[in-house]
Amino acid sequence: MEFIINLTNSKLAYATDWCGVRSGKQYDKFKEMKLTPAEAQLVSCPIIEESPLSIECKVTQIVELGSHDMFIAEVVAVNADESHFDKNTDEFQLANAEMMCYLHGKYYNVGKKIGKFGYAVQGTGKKKK
Repeated sequence: MEFIINLTNSKLAYATDWCGVRSGKQYDKFKEMKLTPAEAQLVSCPIIEESPLSIECKVTQIVELGSHDMFIAEVVAVNADESHFDKNTDEFQLANAEMMCYLHGKYYNVGKKIGKFGYAVQGTGKKKK
């Protein structure tokens, strides 16, 4: 009733894909991809040490949806690699972490700034063309 969401980056793209298409019943994913299991703060399953961000979760509800189940969980801890923090502001530098996302069967890097919170309502309030 616990799990980890490891948010990975471009350095872990191959391992992320490999682990996503292989069964943990047939393979030791940590061993096969040379990943380091590390102790989580509040849950019993390991985080991936190489992952820039790991989110620890505890399941609060399971909803049966026919072909699969949906797990609803509470986030109980977040682990972030200290090397990705700005030393002056103590903020996590997402763009520098080279995080990746999955979209329509392809992997992409995340990090290009396209705006900031509240930019849509600052100034004249008119939408830019």
